[in-house]
Amino acid sequence: MTYGSGEDRLSKNARRVAAREKAKALREQQRRKERRNRFFLQGGIGLAIIAIVVVVAIVVIGSVKPSAPGPKNMLSDGITIGKEFKAVSTAAIPANGQPVPTTRDKKSSVVTIRIYLDYFCPVCNQFETANKDQISSWLKSGAATLEIHPVSFLDRESLGTRYSSRAANAAACVANYSPDDFWTFTQAMYANQPKELTAGLTNPQIIKVIEGAGVSNLSQISTCVNKETYKAWVTDATDRATHGPLPDANIKTVTGTPTIIVDGLQYVATDFGSAADFQAFVVQAAGASFNPGTTPTPTPTPIPTPTK
Repeated sequence: MTYGSGEDRLSKNARRVAAREKAKALREQQRRKERRNRFFLQGGIGLAIIAIVVVVAIVVIGSVKPSAPGPKNMLSDGITIGKEFKAVSTAAIPANGQPVPTTRDKKSSVVTIRIYLDYFCPVCNQFETANKDQISSWLKSGAATLEIHPVSFLDRESLGTRYSSRAANAAACVANYSPDDFWTFTQAMYANQPKELTAGLTNPQIIKVIEGAGVSNLSQISTCVNKETYKAWVTDATDRATHGPLPDANIKTVTGTPTIIVDGLQYVATDFGSAADFQAFVVQAAGASFNPGTTPTPTPTPIPTPTK
């Protein structure tokens, strides 16, 4: 049997120690590499999250509508037309401001009619066509005031042209620059109302309707229509009507057009094309002091019970 020398045994021990040290060094190197990879991975995720937050912030900021003032003579979000078709002058809703509701004199014999309408709404046209003569007679004599609130409910029906919003903007332009012509403008818009599920009237066609109605200050109104000066106000006013609360009304919100309020009570009609039904409701809502003039008075319909 042959035995190795002591130097051979020491050299084998040294080699084992060296091998262990090398393995240890490799493991430490691998751990450092893994730590670096984790750091870069976590850092990359963090940067990605920051990038996403920045993008979301930019989108949110870009989607916020800049606040702009509303039209003059529509401080309540509507324009009030009084005796001899004269509009009640008011300031405009300021930027970042809120509408100021019209205060009704409950002791007055003058009936207050408030209408939320869409110029693209065929039922609104039906109501206006049936009632324009008697409402005109009440306005002329001072027996009633009429507050008109244009809203945009039917943009979806105009093949992407946003006709309801553009028509409501045109109404705001007329209220601002020629308020005493507002009732005439409204009748002209309904006389030239396009059919639903069409593109509606173009801005030049709307201006032509306004011109044909004899509205004053056409140049300023035309610029206002083309620039959609009151686009933001139309959106805000429609939102306020649909979310409420409605002032001086026995309903909380506008859910459709036309919505008609007479001395605080909603007119619920089975036929918006019946002038006799509407007059009967007005007579009942206003009481015995209301004088509808020479228009024949039909049998009154029951007063609706105010909701709580």
